[in-house]
Amino acid sequence: MKVECTRLASGLTVVTETMPHLESAALGVWIKSGSRDETADEHGIAHLLEHMAFKGTAKRSARDIAEQIENVGGEVNAATSTETTSYYARVLKDDTPLAIDILADILTNSAFDEDELEREKQVILQEIGAANDTPDDLVFDRFAEAAFADQTLGRPILGTPETVTSFSSDQIRAYLARNYTTDRMFVVGAGAVDHDEFVRQVEERFASLPQMPTGTPAAQPARYTGGEVREGRDLMDAQVLLGFEGKAYHARDFYCSQILANILGGGMSSRLFQEVRERHGLCYSVYAFHWGFSDTGIFGVHAATSGENLPDLMPVILEELRKSALQIDQQEIDRARAQIRAQLLMGQESPAARAGQIARQMMLYGRPIPNEELMERLSGITVARLTDLAGRLFFDTVPTLSAIGPVESLMSMSDILGGLTGHSVPRAASA
Repeated sequence: MKVECTRLASGLTVVTETMPHLESAALGVWIKSGSRDETADEHGIAHLLEHMAFKGTAKRSARDIAEQIENVGGEVNAATSTETTSYYARVLKDDTPLAIDILADILTNSAFDEDELEREKQVILQEIGAANDTPDDLVFDRFAEAAFADQTLGRPILGTPETVTSFSSDQIRAYLARNYTTDRMFVVGAGAVDHDEFVRQVEERFASLPQMPTGTPAAQPARYTGGEVREGRDLMDAQVLLGFEGKAYHARDFYCSQILANILGGGMSSRLFQEVRERHGLCYSVYAFHWGFSDTGIFGVHAATSGENLPDLMPVILEELRKSALQIDQQEIDRARAQIRAQLLMGQESPAARAGQIARQMMLYGRPIPNEELMERLSGITVARLTDLAGRLFFDTVPTLSAIGPVESLMSMSDILGGLTGHSVPRAASA
């Protein structure tokens, strides 16, 4: 398998990985723009634009878009995140030109019909309502609002009913013109694709994309604040999320943080799963995670449990955080590395996963990253680096707590802070 990259004269970047043993292709357009690029009066517009792209163009109706891709057995979809938006398709190899044409059409010729816009607003209002009825998702939104207060990074991607209903077609076009420019867009194909032919088709169909506009405002740097939000609800289970400021993608400790999250709560053999669930039976779900952004990150522990278990839950979690700053075994590092390596290689057996992986690497690093280089970054992680990182993450930063459900008996933030500062550990200077 071979990764090839071509930068067109327009500034658009085209990347492919040919997988000759496949009969299908996964392809898409990834834009280095998401909800974080919205202005104060655009909250939710990035997600609305993603929806409206499929609601008709100058030459295709919304039904035409759906029928033409499904008539050949393909599929097309899109997704919006805080810093990226993606539009992608999966088709048999002979139908790659059609998929490219449809993606180009919805991104360069969308009609943004007013009637379609009003209907889609109602769809998103229902989506917001569904999110508010899903506490295991909502607890993450509330966490972000507290951790990055009054910032785009802390706002729900879907927007609010007030902002969504206020948007006009002209506002959508303005956001599109400002952010969907060739310098921020990457067209990626993986599977049964020929690079030269793929590039030719992309260059022809995406020729009308605007290049970088002048005066585009830079995204505001993230400012982690920490804090807490508790929302009492009459539910069977309580959703609890305790987190700290993590590391940005380009930070030296990014991969170290990924390993630490895996050791603490990355699977059934992890410390939190074994201690919180298996030994004490305090919850049915517990895990740790580390999410990176361009200039910050989130390191968190999520647990779902009954209200009566809450008084005992947090002390056990805090104790595991404390112990991670004191001792980590080499065997745990080796196991975490093996899991990450397996996930990396297994993901590359899927052309869709591989296309997404390449796109993320292009947006973050400006080039595809070979597997050997990724594993080399993981190989330099030592016990000393991990314990030092745990000490800095958990004891030198302000925590953020988000809790939804029967949370009356959950430990107070002052007690959590006392538990953390009371358990502070001596450690060497950063390795």
